[in-house]
Amino acid sequence: MPFGECTITLQDVAYQLGLPVDGDYVSGCLTDFHLYIEGGRPAWQWFHELLGVLPPENQVQKFAVNCTWFQETFAECPDGADEETVRRFVRAYIMMLLGTQLFADKSGNRIHIRWLPYVARLEEMGRYSWGSAALAWLYRCMCRVANRHVVKLAGPLQLLQSWIFWRFPTLRPSGYDEISWPLASRWSGYNPGISNKGPRVQMARLKIDLLQPRQFIWMPYSALDVIQVVHPEVLEPRHTMLWRCRTSLIYFAVVEWHQVDRVLPQFGGEHILQFDIVPDPGPSHDFLTWWYQHGKRFLSPEMLLGDPRGIPIPDEATQRGAGRLPDMDRVEDVPDRRRIERRARLVQMPRGGCSSFRPVQWRLAVFPHISHIDGSHQYSPEACNDGMPGYKGGKSRTAYENKLETRQPVPQLEQGKS
Repeated sequence: MPFGECTITLQDVAYQLGLPVDGDYVSGCLTDFHLYIEGGRPAWQWFHELLGVLPPENQVQKFAVNCTWFQETFAECPDGADEETVRRFVRAYIMMLLGTQLFADKSGNRIHIRWLPYVARLEEMGRYSWGSAALAWLYRCMCRVANRHVVKLAGPLQLLQSWIFWRFPTLRPSGYDEISWPLASRWSGYNPGISNKGPRVQMARLKIDLLQPRQFIWMPYSALDVIQVVHPEVLEPRHTMLWRCRTSLIYFAVVEWHQVDRVLPQFGGEHILQFDIVPDPGPSHDFLTWWYQHGKRFLSPEMLLGDPRGIPIPDEATQRGAGRLPDMDRVEDVPDRRRIERRARLVQMPRGGCSSFRPVQWRLAVFPHISHIDGSHQYSPEACNDGMPGYKGGKSRTAYENKLETRQPVPQLEQGKS
């Protein structure tokens, strides 16, 4: 980015989704609960005890259940239901929320039974760090989608979308000015559809390519409108102290780093990057080959981008320190029209003419001082003043020009003959 590095942090998760970032890590086994969890039972036996029903075989794929079955079976809790029935519907709702919103896969319609140990004890659901787990999963999904062969993105996409709308004002939709808690609910009614997907993607790519430093908001949560709706528990020290921590984010087998030291301006600080000094290995042909095959400087086609030479380079982008290059004199931007002027001198071939005219035509194009093609080969000093390289006002003539005058005149073709 032209303004530096930026990313989604635990602070964004707390404000956008209202999830706790302090607590136990979200991890454990995926299937064999009776072997690794105290008091555990075989997977599907435990599923039946907790939810009161088993899905049919055509709704099960290994250890995942189709979301449509959950929606049809637990669509609405019946009136007058007892406490155990209500708890079953609560468990089903939490599993759908975790499996389709926070930790969704690419399918978007399957719910893994890994959540059974968590929904088994509903009273302890609040002691886990769901915010850090969701951020770890988003980091891993964004890393995977960076592969050129991956075309779909999984993870908590509502967090990613809301973060973009809050940080990049030029990319946010218009008409969503009411702020509520959590902050991601501000865009709950945004549903652009897929009718104009192609033009919207092209326009978004162009806006990203032309992004200016002033078009990014470093601290959107310091606004008065946000402070008025924020939940007080989010601002407790046990949560806020973790926003600036450089620590690991854990979600089952996923472990990602929370590197806030690279995005300190998002917390009111300055960029402080430290690098180990290593000997210069010189140019790497393997890296250049990889960059040529995979690298892409701009998202938009070059025809949509303006001439960057007209944009002044900000002072923040200048190099500082001992390795700073000496100042260079600015050269006026004069367009190079030599190719155009040379093409303008070419004499077009007459239709129906003989191919023997071609050497003469090229001779006239290269040496305009030869003013005739009828054999006279008269020398024209005035033609030498057209700025062609190698001629100085017609005062000097090369040996090749003298040789041209000694040649025999080109015979004229009679009309009607080829």
